[in-house]
Amino acid sequence: MRKAVFIDRDGTLIKDIPYNSNPELIRFEDYAIEFLQQLKKKNFLIIVVSNQAGVAHGYFTEEGVYKMHEAIRRMLLPSCVQIDAFYYCPHSADGQIKAYAVDCDCRKPKPGMIYKAGRTFNIDLDRSWMIGDILNDIEAGNAAGCKTVLINNGNETEWVLKQGRIPEYEVNNLREAAEIILKYELESV
Repeated sequence: MRKAVFIDRDGTLIKDIPYNSNPELIRFEDYAIEFLQQLKKKNFLIIVVSNQAGVAHGYFTEEGVYKMHEAIRRMLLPSCVQIDAFYYCPHSADGQIKAYAVDCDCRKPKPGMIYKAGRTFNIDLDRSWMIGDILNDIEAGNAAGCKTVLINNGNETEWVLKQGRIPEYEVNNLREAAEIILKYELESV
């Protein structure tokens, strides 16, 4: 079985611009490319898991989500880094677009996207990691059995710390997240 790093998109991999569907506005978070390069060298799959409720609210379409993901792929080419897969949830129970206004099992904090990727790529979730900037990311990772790292960059606003939402590690940026993962890998050999 393979190992993976599941990473949230907005606010973790790229700068958070609420409901952004304009690829020209994409900027990577600090140390993002270095983070991806280091983990790819250690044979981790890199899988983006992202809530995209803007689809359910009618702010953009699924085509807009695809365009963002393709732009991220293109922007990473000069760095010789590849995202293995993008998973996203277009749903929101309070959405305005009826087809997407559902309570699904893929919207974080539920672990549906992680489980789906795990089946598709034959991933050992116990050897994998979930990295995110809010506790819903952490809850999804914990529920799926991944180790979890919270990037405490000021994006979390709720801070409802309860069972299942507590990260194993809390760091300031992706450089520190990479250090933790690489150290853990070295010690578990």
